[in-house]
Amino acid sequence: MDNKTYYNNLAVSSAPHLVTTMDTTKTMAMVLIALVPSFLVSIYVFGMRVILLTLVCVVASMGFEWLYNKLMHKKQTVGDLSSAVTGVLIAFNVPSNFPYWMAIIGCFVAIVIVKQLYGGIGRNVVNPAITARIVLFISFATEMTTWPTPSMSTIDAATSATPLGILKEGSAADLPSNMEMFLGFIGGSMGEVSAVALIIGGLFLIWKKIISPIIPVCFIGTVFVFAFLYYSFAGGDLSALHMAVFHICAGGVMLGAFFMATDYVTSPIMPLGKVIMGIGCGILTMVIRIWGSYPEGVSFSILLMNILTPLIDKLCLKLSYGGAKKNEK
Repeated sequence: MDNKTYYNNLAVSSAPHLVTTMDTTKTMAMVLIALVPSFLVSIYVFGMRVILLTLVCVVASMGFEWLYNKLMHKKQTVGDLSSAVTGVLIAFNVPSNFPYWMAIIGCFVAIVIVKQLYGGIGRNVVNPAITARIVLFISFATEMTTWPTPSMSTIDAATSATPLGILKEGSAADLPSNMEMFLGFIGGSMGEVSAVALIIGGLFLIWKKIISPIIPVCFIGTVFVFAFLYYSFAGGDLSALHMAVFHICAGGVMLGAFFMATDYVTSPIMPLGKVIMGIGCGILTMVIRIWGSYPEGVSFSILLMNILTPLIDKLCLKLSYGGAKKNEK
């Protein structure tokens, strides 16, 4: 081998240099596996429409990515499965009775506007699925807040309020039990109702070292502590401990903490930054839930912390390594 061939075979890149067999496709496949428990619970709770709605979102997301790359003459990236994960997360963030065409609009927003127009995977500044949920909520508020009653329920009504919606209306006595919320036998977005299923998936990702436990622990822990302190002083019919458990099981805390706030691209790199991210998401979630007009705050909290991530990274780098001092003349 001559010197020219030798040097052409060298890969020159900046640190850190990691030697691993894990690539994007394998990572996304692990995330999809981790979402299976929640998917199965959703089918049991809401019926077979969950399967079709999820397939529509996955096919639409992958289709938009393929089409964009084709039109822009870019290398096809559908095979990395990142668009499939985005499609599943969008489906998990809407009610199981959500119209298919509206879900497809959400997929377009996530893949084309949030992801591809910023350069594709690794370059989006905010989480695509979270942004799609917020756009769908603002655009189709009625459909995004019409929750089907769990299929095994004995209630005759076709729709029901989420636990957070019931709490916002001031009907604490009508809240489901924490065990029902932990298992997932409640109304809500189809992929976020079962806390235990999401915990199983999240622990799988931590075990496989796909995500760091820092953000989920800080996010969930902050929600718990905030709720406990608030209800300790506010009082009420239910104990502070009961309401603290309620808030970590209700809404999108588990889904957001394990599967969305931990997104590699839109979350801080350094451990201190991850702590700030998790705590910030937890505080903003509870501020919106308690004092905001909207009963849920997870999506907005993650989006806001995504926007702050570059500043958090910059701050953490400066705190960890310091900064060069200007020469004084």
